[in-house]
Order: sequence, then C-alpha cells, then structure tokens
Amino acid sequence: MQFHLNGFRVGDPTIEPAAAGAPRAGLPEKVDVLIAGSGPAGLVLAAQLSQFPSIKTCVVERREGPLQMGQADGVACRTVEMFEAFGLSDRLLREAYWVNETVFWRPDAQDRGAIRRTGRVQDTETGLSEFPHVIVNQARVQDYLLDVMRRSAQRAEPDYGLEVVDVQRDGADADYPVLVSLRRTDAAREGETVTVRARYVVGCDGARSRVRASIGQTLRGDAANHAWGVMDALAVTNFPDIRLKAAIQSASKGNLLLIPREGGYLVRFYVDLGDVTPENRDSIKQTTVERLIDTARGILHPYTLDVKEVAWFSVYEVGQRLTERFDDAIAADGSAREPRVFIAGDACHTHSAKAGQGMNVSMQDGFNLGWKLGAVLEGRSDASLLRSYSDERQPVAQELIDFDKEWSAMMAAPPKDPQRPEAGGVDPAELQAYFVRAGRYTAGVATRYRAGALTGESTHQALATGFPIGARFHSSPVVRLADAKPVHLGHAAHADGRWRLYAFADADGHALRALCEHLVNAPESVLRRATAAQADIDSVLDLRAVLQQPHREVRVDDLPALLLPRKGRHGLIDYEKAFTSDAATDIFDERGIDRARGALVVVRPDQYVAHVLPLDAYAELDAFFAPIFRTR
Repeated sequence: MQFHLNGFRVGDPTIEPAAAGAPRAGLPEKVDVLIAGSGPAGLVLAAQLSQFPSIKTCVVERREGPLQMGQADGVACRTVEMFEAFGLSDRLLREAYWVNETVFWRPDAQDRGAIRRTGRVQDTETGLSEFPHVIVNQARVQDYLLDVMRRSAQRAEPDYGLEVVDVQRDGADADYPVLVSLRRTDAAREGETVTVRARYVVGCDGARSRVRASIGQTLRGDAANHAWGVMDALAVTNFPDIRLKAAIQSASKGNLLLIPREGGYLVRFYVDLGDVTPENRDSIKQTTVERLIDTARGILHPYTLDVKEVAWFSVYEVGQRLTERFDDAIAADGSAREPRVFIAGDACHTHSAKAGQGMNVSMQDGFNLGWKLGAVLEGRSDASLLRSYSDERQPVAQELIDFDKEWSAMMAAPPKDPQRPEAGGVDPAELQAYFVRAGRYTAGVATRYRAGALTGESTHQALATGFPIGARFHSSPVVRLADAKPVHLGHAAHADGRWRLYAFADADGHALRALCEHLVNAPESVLRRATAAQADIDSVLDLRAVLQQPHREVRVDDLPALLLPRKGRHGLIDYEKAFTSDAATDIFDERGIDRARGALVVVRPDQYVAHVLPLDAYAELDAFFAPIFRTR
C-alpha cells in the first residue's frame, strides 16, 4: 500500500486522518445518503461511501448494536476479490475456512440404508481466481466492513436503535428531496419518532423492507414448498469428511449439506426436512434442534454424530422472489424521473442458501451502487448514471433466482434407486456433474454486464481475449518495475471510486508512449477534461502500464512522464504505475493480449471490464467516457 503522500505521519497507515467534525455527534438532520440496514449490502455501500470524505452518509439499523451471529457464511472468490479492494482480504483469508474440495455421498449400492462416498472434486477450477472460496460468519464479514468505515476520514458508525417507518419524496427541499421518518427501538426511547432529509436513500432493510414498500415495489415469486433446517454445531463424529464440504444423499432419511466453518471445529449442517404442505407447515416451523440432530444422524448412518453444542439454528422454507426494479425511477403515474430511492440485497431479491450466493450478490449490489453515488455526489458524473444500477443488477438477481431454483430442486430431490427407476429422483452422478458445471457461477465470476452506457461493444475484444468486456477484471501476476516486487495487477485497484486504464504495451512501445502523450497534452483528452485543475492527475482515471520486456531490461527513467506522475502537496513521484510480465506467468499469454498491437483495458471502479480498445483509439476512448463524466 502507499502512504505518506501528503507528509509523514506516525501510527497505523490504514487509519485516515479524521475529517473536520468527525466523528459526528447525534443523528443529523440532513445527509447525502441514508442507508436503511447494516447487513452485508448496506455495509459494503457504507464502506464505499466512507472513502469520499465530502459525502455525508448515515446508516440506520433497528438492532441495538452490531450483528453477533449471522446466518450467511459463504464468501465467493469474486467477493474476496472485492474485499482486496477494501484492504480486507488478508484478514478474511487468515480467519476463514477455505473450501478446497467438495465430496459427494449417496446410498451404498450394497446397503441402501448406509451412505458411501462416490465423488470428490476441486471446489473451484484452477486459475478461476487468485483467491479461494471461503467460509466465515456473516457477523465477522460485517465487522471487517465496520472497521473500514471507522478508519475512514468520516469515522463512520451506524446509528443503532432506529427503524424506517416511511419514506417520501415530498419535494419540500429541492436539494434534499427525500424525507425519511424513523422510529427509535431502544428501550430508553422506544417509539419516539425522528425525521432525516436525504439526497438519496438506499433500502438494505431485508425481505420486509419498508423502503421497498415506499416505492411501490413487491417481491414476486413462489416458495418451493420444501423446508430445511440449519444449525452450527460443535460435534464429535466418525464421519471421515467432516472437514470437507459435503453433499450427502440418503435413500430415505433426506439429504444433508455439510459446510465446515472457520476455527477448525465448528460445522454447519443444512438438514433436509422434506416437502411443505398446508397441513404440516406449522409443525415444520416449530421443528426443534433435537429433531435436526436426529435427522442428521439418520442421514449420516452408519456414521455416528454426537452434538456437544449448537451455536445457532433455524428452520426456513426455500423461496425465490424478486422485484421488477431496484429504484424509484418510474413514478406512480408511470412517468420517468431521476432515481432518488434504491433497494439492495434481500430488499429486492430473496433465495435459498444452497447456492451460497445471497450475501455475495447483495454485497455486489452495494459495490455497484456505491461508486456511482460517489461520482454523482462529488460532481464527476451526471445523476443519469444512477439509472444504470437497476438496469445492471436486476438481471443479475434474475440469473441467481433461476440458478437457485434448479440447484435447490436437485439438492432436495431423493437419489435415484437403480432398483426402482420409476420412483424418479436425481442421479447422484448428475448432481456432481451439475456442481462442476456451475462452478463459475458459485464462485461469483459468471456475472457479465451487457453492452450499454458503462460497457462497450466487443469490436476490439480480440486484442485482449482474457478480459471479456462486461466481466470482472481477472487479475494476473506481474512484477512492479520500480522495486521488482511480484504483485497481482488487479490489486493495484482500490475501492476509491477511480476508473482504471490498464495499458498493455505494444511490441516496440511506440503506441504506449503516444497514448501517454495524448492523455496529457491533447485538448480533447478525457484525462484532461475529467480531472479538476488542482487535482492529482490520477484522481479520476488511474493509468497503469504493463510492459513486455523483463523488468531488468527496462529503466524506470525511460518511462513516459505520465507513468511517473507528481502528486500530493509535495509533488512526490508515484513509482507504482508500471509493471512487467512475471517470469513464471506471462500476463500477455495468460490473458490473450495481442503482443504486436498491445491493448487498453478500461476497468470500472467496481472491478468490471468496461471496454477493450487499441492503444491508439483516442476518439473511441473519449467518446466512451463522454456521457459518463462531466468534463471541464
């Protein structure tokens, strides 16, 4: 990481100097953004907004303090990539359980009352991400994000003991057009109401969202009429795969999904409770933890299970529901308007826990919206940018719903009995094959935004085939030129709202030099037009270059001046803009970069590839950014 840019200071460099008036005292009367709910979506959004010192953000939460025990636990590879941008991946990986392999168990052909292992696969395919799929309690994930907020210049902290009662766009204040009514839930002031005016409101307040109701959106969909119990347990067992993720099908006792948890001892059991009917719904809802344990024992036969302690348990019915929009851009009379109220996470999409994507997709909602709100509120982009949030994220949620329906149905189905094929069910080999095919989706890397205002056409995709336009930027090892340090190229990007321009040099480097010259000196250059007069040259667009030669064959002082920019109040030189290929993994080969022509890969603040262009496509680059930035 880089620090000391604006002067030497002692102490932890991850803690930003506090802004004037931070931390604030009491609930403010007016804020730029009010976030309802401090779950994963709300805290990713708040953590992102906390990186903009000029933006006033308020998070309200009906609980009296931070979450202590969360329901979600799976953190996909793509989410760990996002956490790297927040500086959190090291903490997460140190604490979490790593899901390296998944095993499959089904009825023993010789004794269908017992189970046997029939498959063992790598959890995520090699090279899919530099990070693993991990397991950690949702409450800890939220703790990490709260730390980001507390270390920011705003010293941000949620306002606990407050729930949303109503949200109105009343127009009484043109600058703060949204009026939010709140009710206190703490014992000392329970029932007391207060109001806050906001420029924007984001409802991350769960499946019963008051914010969603205020904009006339409804969760639509059907329950799958199948129930599962889930418990986190400390247990003694002779089941040999207790520390591996396991999908277990029994002949007649139901199915079990076993997820080892962080710490080496805790295990999560997803226990199949069978179909739900009007007659048995109430009794299933009242399922005791003793019944969960007994059912799990029956499924694991002939292995034993001695549960010593249950940290948490719940019973739920699988359901997949989704709203039509994630904002209020369509008024009650059907007319279009500037969106001011948004919803994210469970407020706009709910699903089962089987795909392990609920928390992950919710956090990506917050990441997508956060940088856009930052750009608009800081004046870099027009408010029309915010329309892209619902347009991009609603289809992603629909894909999750479709996947979850299929995967949940397979997980709930009994295994086929070779002796009674007419009884139906799922072939265990089919279940394993489907898991392998779905690996990119469950890793969170299958999302690909369609061509639009923030995603270019694939005209020049052949210049960098390993960076598909619309997909997340797939990092690869490189060597930082100035200090010969092996690093991952994608880790140069932080959750600071900046766009990245990764310039992969052409064979002789002439096109790269010409690009740098254009960006600095051409009057029509987007870099000149989008960057404020007194700001650092990389404050909006952060250019990084990757050279083809080994690092020992390149002199730092031969780099174009734009790759050695002077920054901060002392005009210090930033030496971390240029990289070369790693000897073991050449990024040009690994990501299909055209060696003769090179390529310019444009990456959004949320780590998704926005465009691939030739190094000399100046007009196309400027035209792409023209509707995104307010330029000088």
